[in-house]
Amino acid sequence: MRGMFALVLLMGLGLAGAAVYMAQGYISQTQVALEKEREARKRLGPMVEVFVTNKPLNYGAPLSREDVQKILWPANALPETIFKDETALFPETGKPRYVLRQMEKFEPVLAVKVTEPGVEAGLRLASGMRAFAIKVDVASGVSGFLQPGDRVDVYWTGAGANGETTRLIEKTIPIVAVDQTANADLATSAIIARTVTVEVSPQQVARLAQAQATGRLSLSLVGRDDTTEADAAPVDTRILIGEPDRIVVIEEKPSCTIRTRRGAELMESIPCTN
Repeated sequence: MRGMFALVLLMGLGLAGAAVYMAQGYISQTQVALEKEREARKRLGPMVEVFVTNKPLNYGAPLSREDVQKILWPANALPETIFKDETALFPETGKPRYVLRQMEKFEPVLAVKVTEPGVEAGLRLASGMRAFAIKVDVASGVSGFLQPGDRVDVYWTGAGANGETTRLIEKTIPIVAVDQTANADLATSAIIARTVTVEVSPQQVARLAQAQATGRLSLSLVGRDDTTEADAAPVDTRILIGEPDRIVVIEEKPSCTIRTRRGAELMESIPCTN
């Protein structure tokens, strides 16, 4: 009986020792995990709740409360126009915002990607500016690689004193729409457009309208990071083929006058009759 009791006691001590060993291992792993989490939180810094989309949203779609959700975002890495307050994103007026750029699921909702409350998506022009449509084809439209947001130089080709002349008439004007599309995110490949809409001043509208009515317009794409302005002199057929300047000599006909004298006084000259 005593032997059985001793055996049970030994088994109990063994199990207790194993339990303590396993508990120590678990506690050690938990402490390591907690340290890693603290280190990660320290690197991330303070977190704030922001609004993100919970599904893909296309250009022009109205933005509702069912389309967004809140997630934690590092406070030291917040985009400048991100929405943190629900009343700012959805005002009490009840007027919806509309999507200006295509957004994917879990993409932050930024003020630059949605309209003001009650304003539908469409052409958004700066104060005092106007939209003007330029007719293009595969050649004059840079083979279909123009997109809203690009900038272009505009060249005019028409009749001149020495044959057809091409001259630069507008520099680095922004494109706001291609055909009837004002959203660059929808253009996934080259599209051969028929019209390109640009944002210009009323005076530029007059120049472009006159140029389009009297000749052909061609567009030259400006690089997105290019800050220089084109400086091109007019080019005509004579300059293109290297023909020297023509010197025109105008022969003056000899004049004939008769002078009269009355005493010591010289009278006015009178043209000859023959």
